[in-house]
Amino acid sequence: MPKSIPNPENLVAAKDAKAPVKRSLTPRRRAREYALQGVYQSLVMRRAGSIPNGAAIAKQLSEDPAFRRCQLDLFQGIFDGVLTKTDELEAIITPALDRPINELSPVEHAALLIGAYELAADLSVPYKVAINEAVELAKTFGGTDGHKYVNGVLDLLAQKLRSVEIQAG
Repeated sequence: MPKSIPNPENLVAAKDAKAPVKRSLTPRRRAREYALQGVYQSLVMRRAGSIPNGAAIAKQLSEDPAFRRCQLDLFQGIFDGVLTKTDELEAIITPALDRPINELSPVEHAALLIGAYELAADLSVPYKVAINEAVELAKTFGGTDGHKYVNGVLDLLAQKLRSVEIQAG
């Protein structure tokens, strides 16, 4: 029996079909994901005119069974740091934006706050890691091309906040 010739349309479809990407959920990545969820909730509450309660948000997040597998001190550092310094971080971010900060999606806004926090306040995290982690958060939870925007903004911020580290290579 002769071999059948594959339909070229099926080859293109199979080639373009994306298999689900397995995410690496290390305790550190998981901590950042929970921090993003908490910052997101805080931003949504602020936009609705409410005053966010960080302790209540953190308590709610900690009730998720998977939360125990995150690096708790990293989660607390990022989440508390972003909530405490939101206005200061937004002041750092705003000059790098091409639109008003309140027009950003809450996911990209939260990812930018986390990235800016790590760039500005946690020098133990290399700038490339801070940017990459924020971009991965935006890829996972944000819109189609939101991660590209987050990457561009954080690259600009890194040049300002971590110029010595960048020049050192």
